[in-house]
Amino acid sequence: MVEVAVRPRGPYSLGLSTRLAGDATRRVHEGLVTARCGGGVARAWQSPDGTVTIRSESEEAAEKLRWVLALDDDHSEFLERFANDALLGRSLKHFRGLRPVRTATVVQALLRAVCGQLIDSKTARSHERRVIRALAPRDENGCCEPPTTEALGALAPFELRRLGLHERRGAALVRLCRSFELERFHDLPTAAVVRRIERERGLGPWSAGVVCLEGLGRFEHGFVGDLGLIKLMRALTGRREVETWETAELLEPYGEWAGLASVYLLRGFSRGLIPLPAARAA
Repeated sequence: MVEVAVRPRGPYSLGLSTRLAGDATRRVHEGLVTARCGGGVARAWQSPDGTVTIRSESEEAAEKLRWVLALDDDHSEFLERFANDALLGRSLKHFRGLRPVRTATVVQALLRAVCGQLIDSKTARSHERRVIRALAPRDENGCCEPPTTEALGALAPFELRRLGLHERRGAALVRLCRSFELERFHDLPTAAVVRRIERERGLGPWSAGVVCLEGLGRFEHGFVGDLGLIKLMRALTGRREVETWETAELLEPYGEWAGLASVYLLRGFSRGLIPLPAARAA
């Protein structure tokens, strides 16, 4: 067994960050994160002094969980720069230790994006679990090995349709997996990753945002077109019709932090922390 104690860089709350992070590859229960990653099982918990302890079967699994939990990605600059932002200010104070948790493989983030298009998050996660469990058995902790590009590319689109995915988007997922090893996205600039994903029929800027933020751990590309951000824009403008490009404009002022801003805007909006015109807020 390997055990490491990590002092996260900058403000960090494991509880806030992993509140909705359970999936087919990991479990979160009473402050303990149990995950299959890096070819093994790793567990993490946070002490009252802020230290996060990771205990795992191997150094590789420990390092992978450390990355998945974003322990070394200090977002203090984001918190300081936008502390007085009209939309984000209250959310930053309330959730200052929040960092988005990542997937252990890039292809799982792409699968999540494909599953999450135009349906509610609960149904999307159900589809994601079903696909991953079709690829790998659950261990004694109830966790599956994270999917690989090769494993997902070996599926036929009709198999994904049987598992709940829309046929056209499932075909786009398989096509991309068969043409490109998605882990290589780590070696490409974010702009190139976004362009490559958006070239695929059935994928778009929102899918690119999920891959960049959750699959690659990059904060600069936001959830453009996210249904939650569209609802926020409706509340801010009082208009029923909001276009995808308007959510891009909403995120533009946050520059290289647009992806993280997406997360805080969505969390803040769900908790009533985004200031809205009184009549529209009602």
